Amino acid sequence: MKLLAAIFIASLFGLFAAAPGAAQTMDAGARNALAQSQRASRPRTRLRIGPRYPYRHYHSLYPLPYPVEYPGPNAKRECVARYVTEHRLSGTVIVPKMRCWWVGG
Repeated sequence: MKLLAAIFIASLFGLFAAAPGAAQTMDAGARNALAQSQRASRPRTRLRIGPRYPYRHYHSLYPLPYPVEYPGPNAKRECVARYVTEHRLSGTVIVPKMRCWWVGG
């Protein structure tokens, strides 16, 4: 019980010590510097977030085939082709594989 009373009294003492009069003890130079630093702060940068596909105005239930559906003007498609061996039930088969992507122009 004595511990609770001591904590209560200490908290009251802390409240009175941080009274509004404590802010007035700053000298004029410190107050002026504080006011200038508050005025000099820049407003936060505004970010515009738009849709990933601005030309599409409907929602699709299926995933898109590429990360970017329309690559833009003068874009071309680059491909790499190779042969891969696949082991099937009928035997080993050589199969052509192709990997393609869009390159901006």
